[in-house]
Amino acid sequence: MAKFSISRQKALLRKYAVLVKFIMILASVFLIIVALPKQTKFRYEFEKGRVWNQKELVAPHAFAILKTSAELERDQADALKNISPVYQLKPDMQDQQIQGFIDDLNLKWTTAGIPEKLKPRYIEAGKVLLNKVYSTGLLTPGIKDQPADENYNITVVSKNVSTNKNTSGLYTKEKAIGYFEQELNLLNINRAFMLDILQNRLQNNLVYDDKLTNRLKRDALDNISLTLGMVQKDEVIITKGAVINDEVYQKLLSYKKYFEDSARLNGDRKLVSLGQFLLVGLTVTLLIVFLYLFRKDIYHDNRLVGLILLVITAMLATLSWAISVQLPNLYYIPYCIVPIIIRILFDTRLALNIHLLVIMIAGFYVPNSFEFAFYEITAGMVSIYSIKNLLRRGQFLTSALIITLTYLISFLGISFIREGDVTTIEWVEFFPFVVSVMLTLLAYPLIYAFEKVFGITSDLTLIELTNTNAAILREMAFKAPGTFQHSLQVANLAENAIYSIGGNALLVRAGALYHDIGKMENPLYFIENQTAGFNPHDKLSYEESAQIIISHVRKGVEMAQKANLPDAIINFIRTHHGNTRVDYFYQSFLKNFPEKFIDENIFRYPGPIPFSKETGVLMLADSVEAASRSLKEPDQQSISDLVDRIVNYKLNQNQLKDSDITLKDIETIKSIFKRMLMSIYHVRIDY
Repeated sequence: MAKFSISRQKALLRKYAVLVKFIMILASVFLIIVALPKQTKFRYEFEKGRVWNQKELVAPHAFAILKTSAELERDQADALKNISPVYQLKPDMQDQQIQGFIDDLNLKWTTAGIPEKLKPRYIEAGKVLLNKVYSTGLLTPGIKDQPADENYNITVVSKNVSTNKNTSGLYTKEKAIGYFEQELNLLNINRAFMLDILQNRLQNNLVYDDKLTNRLKRDALDNISLTLGMVQKDEVIITKGAVINDEVYQKLLSYKKYFEDSARLNGDRKLVSLGQFLLVGLTVTLLIVFLYLFRKDIYHDNRLVGLILLVITAMLATLSWAISVQLPNLYYIPYCIVPIIIRILFDTRLALNIHLLVIMIAGFYVPNSFEFAFYEITAGMVSIYSIKNLLRRGQFLTSALIITLTYLISFLGISFIREGDVTTIEWVEFFPFVVSVMLTLLAYPLIYAFEKVFGITSDLTLIELTNTNAAILREMAFKAPGTFQHSLQVANLAENAIYSIGGNALLVRAGALYHDIGKMENPLYFIENQTAGFNPHDKLSYEESAQIIISHVRKGVEMAQKANLPDAIINFIRTHHGNTRVDYFYQSFLKNFPEKFIDENIFRYPGPIPFSKETGVLMLADSVEAASRSLKEPDQQSISDLVDRIVNYKLNQNQLKDSDITLKDIETIKSIFKRMLMSIYHVRIDY
């Protein structure tokens, strides 16, 4: 009953795991569809100067021909030229300033030393001068958006009546002071006294009306026609084989705009959404099928499937956002960030597969979809290839430079085909690609975030772990120097072997460096750390010695978990001895106590056995390196025999049955081990 209950629980877990996976897939498809623009796709791709290879295009309906950007800019400039800046006349300003002049003169008169009888004459002269200035108009020039000319036309509004004037006939403060000086020279009065009072009474009675001016400009721009001519129904727009010149190009643009507007107004949005569901659903299904056929480990891990769907959904949502805000150029988006993240977190094949699926969906919503696909597929492939073997962070910058170079080559090639002239290349159009590459460097912090959230070990983390200055490795080098040197040798052997048969060399190296950290608990009980003439096992029974040796696996797992090492590294600690026996103590017990019965499991490691190429190779490298230290006079034959014996023993003990290592791989591994051990022990090969 207990076994039935456990098996039933596992079956239920598998059942619900499939259901959760299905829900995640549907949620991803739904979110992508919601984010994507609900617009129909114009069926034709065209470029100016290219040959029309489609069938003859006939207008199904009459539509207006849109003006070009240059034509619209010219019409807008002409319309704005006819709009004069608007100034409001402040009629009360004239009387206020004249009265202010009189008050100022009365206040300062007593200290001016001028006879009282001349006072009316001064007042009258000031009133004449101020009346002249204010009746003509006083303003401050240089208001924003006004013409750059020194003199220009303005519209003066007084009591809702507008009058056109030119600034040359109006006063500014400087011009008014000059007028005062000229007139005062002709009068027999105190010029300095009068000028001091008059210039303080100069306040603009013409005030720029920014709101009304801008409204007139908007009205003028709104009245500009966006079209120039018509294409009649059944009129031939272009024939097959014809070159797309400026006129035809504008007609095609106008037809595309008419088509999309008509579809937006009259088309069924439900059908558009259904079409998106079919396409997005198909691509996501292809991805899931790929995982099921080639990466079952990812397929059965909903956590990893969810991460992949999240990356895809986020990228397509970013594209949809860029379209909705009308980003000037969709190449600003860092499409290569997706293959880089997937490559570092998973592998090359999956990264390329996902990148192709993302670009295929994006191609429906970007202009010149074939060019877009060429740019992004080639750049994505290069981004994947450039970090195939990630050994240092600096490769990110190298990868960015290579991606930029790939974009540049593609840009030049497409420009040459399109223009046929180097001088006409618009280099500013390459700038979005540079920005895209710079944004691609955001992959680094995103990878770190994904690692923490989804519990994944990336190559970047492995690079940090393989640094021998890491705290736990420094501790091992101090407490168990022999084990530390053994781990370094195992790392070299395993890394070279896995690199040759195909696998994650960085993961193997990290696993090898940490696989024996449990020996730090009792370092002297392991032969590589013992000093000459002292062996603590001499004071223990064979069973106790075996248990101490076996316990380094359990203690290593505990130490690794305490140090927050990734599960991928802990797996190497658990499996590097599989469920083999500690044969030295087992055979010693049988030899010395043949009459006693003993439970063999006391001398056997708990397992599990290796379950991947990487863990299997580490087991072989660990055993071979340890055994090689017992060779008294290592030579080519003894090393060869030792490697063959160790590897065959592991095979006979079924330790590699779950490791996905082929017989061909075994031969390659043995060959590498023999060559490297002979190099380590300086064995001279006879030729």
